[in-house]
Amino acid sequence: MSTHSNPYQFGLEKNAANFSALSPLTFIERSASVFPNHTAVIHQQTKRSWSETYTRCRQLASALSQNGIGKGDTVAVMAPNLPELFEAHFGVPMCGAVLNALNVRLDAEAIAFILQHAEAKVVIVDREFSEVISKALKMIPHRPLVIDIDDPYYEGGELIGSSDYEAFIGKGDSEFNWQMPGDEWDAISLNYTSGTTGNPKGVVYHHRGAYLNAMSNIVSWNMGQHPVYLWTLPMFHCNGWCFPWSLAASAGVSVCLRHVRADDIYAAIKDEKVNHFCGAPIVLNMLNNAPEEMKAGINHAVKVMTAGAAPPAAVIQGMEGMGFSVTHVYGLTETYGPSVVCEWHQEWNDRSDEEIARLKSRQGVRAPMLDGLMVADPVTMEPVPQDGETMGEIFMRGNLVMKGYLKNPTTTEESFEGGWFHSGDLAVWHPDGYIDIKDRSKDIIISGGENISSIEVEDVLYRNRNVMEAAVVACDDDKWGEVPCAFVSLKDGVEVTEQEIIDFCRENMANFKAPKKVVFGALPKTSTGKIQKFVLRDKANSSA
Repeated sequence: MSTHSNPYQFGLEKNAANFSALSPLTFIERSASVFPNHTAVIHQQTKRSWSETYTRCRQLASALSQNGIGKGDTVAVMAPNLPELFEAHFGVPMCGAVLNALNVRLDAEAIAFILQHAEAKVVIVDREFSEVISKALKMIPHRPLVIDIDDPYYEGGELIGSSDYEAFIGKGDSEFNWQMPGDEWDAISLNYTSGTTGNPKGVVYHHRGAYLNAMSNIVSWNMGQHPVYLWTLPMFHCNGWCFPWSLAASAGVSVCLRHVRADDIYAAIKDEKVNHFCGAPIVLNMLNNAPEEMKAGINHAVKVMTAGAAPPAAVIQGMEGMGFSVTHVYGLTETYGPSVVCEWHQEWNDRSDEEIARLKSRQGVRAPMLDGLMVADPVTMEPVPQDGETMGEIFMRGNLVMKGYLKNPTTTEESFEGGWFHSGDLAVWHPDGYIDIKDRSKDIIISGGENISSIEVEDVLYRNRNVMEAAVVACDDDKWGEVPCAFVSLKDGVEVTEQEIIDFCRENMANFKAPKKVVFGALPKTSTGKIQKFVLRDKANSSA
């Protein structure tokens, strides 16, 4: 064995000329320099270029610095998808602080917990949410600096801060000499999980991961230069899945949208020539079921990225039937949003529409910047066979995994046990390497010793032309232990009986998997539009 020293270890050290921390902050500086006059943000009649947007971000960073905000301080923002929240994705970390985009659908108690847990020094709030923020601020011992977003296109709410956003950044230096993070591992943002059980957990992102997932989005979606992106996905959700940073890297256009409504979405697609948007399956379902005249008149290609609960194949088929190209991604708050993508193979184009939709409903393979993905036994960590049948837990590892949970080392350690991030999602692994989620570990139905995937039953229910939305949960049963109970909301003006729904399921799947009970009515949703299965489980079993 050779004992001579490695020549590549000497005189080849990192220095200022050949190394810098990865941070998405470099993206906006480049776009402002290369495409200064290209549109960056559209909010109704307001249009701003990349040069103007970059200047405003620097002013925000400067104003925060003037108020003593710096490294390790948390700046919370409670706002819909507005230019101010987009700017905060750059201005806040430019002064070294950490952005906490608050979930606008949370109640005052949850907001108060988050503000206190995150030790928020500043809260920037849109008038629409002044009431809930006012209540939350009364529940915490230290009042942060409060800045109002006074959106000229919104009526209602009050101004509750010491200054409005425009006046606040107006005092900032437009030439502010912002700094890159000293270390790419420094925190850039904080995102709280939905908290369906107990208090929400604070997921911490670093600059490196934000940079890499922004690029991963561009590569996996072929975004190209100057995409026109509609903000249907909340910017508070995994930092809008990192798309504020992706749009800065691709010098794209952010078309802001306060409320997610079918008429507003279709109007924006036509008026602004939107060619990219993201949304949960529930948003796609709403668009599928919009009136035909609303859908008419789109004459350009539109790419849709969907994630959240696994989208039923029928929902994907409906979108593709309208000429929209759907990319299915999967991830968690803990993985910067999308870290798995259903990569498309051209040879699949020859398949039937139904088969294409089924293939697209699979979660897929690791995204370009994720290092490791496997489906394995949750106890032994042994990978399951790639047979499309054996269920295991999904595990990820690499740069697209969070730093950890804020002030929660025990849970952080548990989630990283064995050198992989434990997702809590159950899936099968297909022979071609694609993963296919069958359930959250807590949502699987075990009936007479057989595992029933609630997602599989929901897929069948969505094929029924009368069904608008569906969710399936376990219902206690004396004989079988658990049986499937379906909660269904019907399309307007239709009448269907419980037995007709059960019969439809039996005709389309193994009888033991069909729901034994069907409950009609509106479905409860989380703040990010996911159906609250824990509420439905309680309901199913209280009336069992």
